[in-house]
Amino acid sequence: MEISYELLTLLFAVALVAGFIDSIAGGGGLLTVPALLAVGIPPANALATNKLQSCGGSFSASLYFVRRRMVDLHDIKLSIALAFIGSLFGSFLILNINAEYLRILLPILTISVGLYFLFCPKIGEQDRKRRLSELQFAILAAMVIGFYDGFFGPGAGSFYALAYVTLAGFNLTKATAHTKVLNFTSNLAGLVFFIFSGKVFWIIGLIMLIGQFIGARLGAKMVISKGKKLIRPMLIIVSSVMSIKLIWENFF
Repeated sequence: MEISYELLTLLFAVALVAGFIDSIAGGGGLLTVPALLAVGIPPANALATNKLQSCGGSFSASLYFVRRRMVDLHDIKLSIALAFIGSLFGSFLILNINAEYLRILLPILTISVGLYFLFCPKIGEQDRKRRLSELQFAILAAMVIGFYDGFFGPGAGSFYALAYVTLAGFNLTKATAHTKVLNFTSNLAGLVFFIFSGKVFWIIGLIMLIGQFIGARLGAKMVISKGKKLIRPMLIIVSSVMSIKLIWENFF
């Protein structure tokens, strides 16, 4: 597909902003997928190309958090492995099953995430006692959300963050850092299937990947410097906007 330099520049800018938002609260796909569709890319190719560019952002944020020692990869190796497996299975399943019913359920889930953080202002202020062991978390949270990310996708980052806060007892900053590692894992697994399907527009995807990488790095720095003062309102705003968008698309 041929696309003008002006539109490529616009997509790069959209990806940069999306990467910044996504590294803090998730939901960057709210910007990138509509942008890809708006420039005339067919839906299947838009979703495939979006997976490629989103890997740039989630990898950038993950790398930053790991280097800052906010995440120990050895401690979460089970969650990484099962998130990858779950996403692979979800990506395979989406090729054979209609996911339309999830579009109806998803606004309820995202609204719930936003309301939880809105009405529980103390949640995530500091680490609490874990409710699940790492193995239990990997099976019940990482693999399930990974499956969802491969199968459908929107809001996966918010769901990972909520799981880390409520089930692993992490504070919001620590939860966000770990979320990006699992988000990258499930994004990468989903991308594998799209690559084999031949749906990825590589030039567009790689240019947006660079934008995502830069935006996510800036966002990750903000997470460390601003912490929960930035993350909580961003989670509430992103969850609300995502819910409104999905409700509008489904019922109007």
